[in-house]
Amino acid sequence: MSRSLPPVAWFRAFEASARHLSFTAAAEEIGMTQSAVSQQIKALETRFGSALFTRKPRGLALTDAGRKLMPQVGSALELLQAATLAFDGPPEAEFLTVASSVSIAHWVIAPHLPDFHESHPDVRIRFVSAIWPDDFQSAMADVEIRFGSQRQVGQSALPLEPSELVALKSPALEGPIEALPLIESVGTSVGWDAFGAAHGLGPLHPRLYVDSYGMALQLAAGGSGVALVSALLGRDALASGLLVPAHPGAIAPREGYYIAVRENLPAARAFADWLDARLKR
Repeated sequence: MSRSLPPVAWFRAFEASARHLSFTAAAEEIGMTQSAVSQQIKALETRFGSALFTRKPRGLALTDAGRKLMPQVGSALELLQAATLAFDGPPEAEFLTVASSVSIAHWVIAPHLPDFHESHPDVRIRFVSAIWPDDFQSAMADVEIRFGSQRQVGQSALPLEPSELVALKSPALEGPIEALPLIESVGTSVGWDAFGAAHGLGPLHPRLYVDSYGMALQLAAGGSGVALVSALLGRDALASGLLVPAHPGAIAPREGYYIAVRENLPAARAFADWLDARLKR
């Protein structure tokens, strides 16, 4: 016979404590006493036979076991929340789950989301951060925006444009691109080496390395360097003047952003059509 699961309340106390690294802050968030949260964490640790936190004078730190457990518990609680929300709203409201990277949500969708809500007031949206295939599988999303090659994301996914890579910087950062600090987004197939070769700039040596285009854009906006990123992510920052071109050239990528939609859900099709129309303006 399989072992019974620990109470959901224990996992909720663990997830809040792991996010805040504080039993006190977790208790305030979920409406319990600090002592009750601490007791539930101890009960969970006893159940698993492993410490989840290291207690320190100025707060908490996750153990290896805690770090391993945190993303799984977070995903499970998000799914439970989504299932609950689907029944909480008025019957006529549609509930839409969109899975994408934080970069896409922040730089592409968020600036224009009020426009979608204005034309679709009955659609409630749940955003789920997803990068890897397992993230998308667990999200069970109605709309997926993935990064990769066409072969990686699947033939049913449609490309989002523009897809070329462009060099962007803060208006406050002056000088030729060869003299400026460069920000490299690791995990992509095309970077500053290819950009330099394509435009006769010679070898270009990055100074900063990040794991997403979104982080590269954030650093560039703060004046830390020049980001080589998908034009899709940078279009609104360019339009607003937050960023400016560091070089007039662009290069073709080997990966891009693709959107896949659950066709039997009208809200999903409406969201995808809205995003496509917005990107073509």
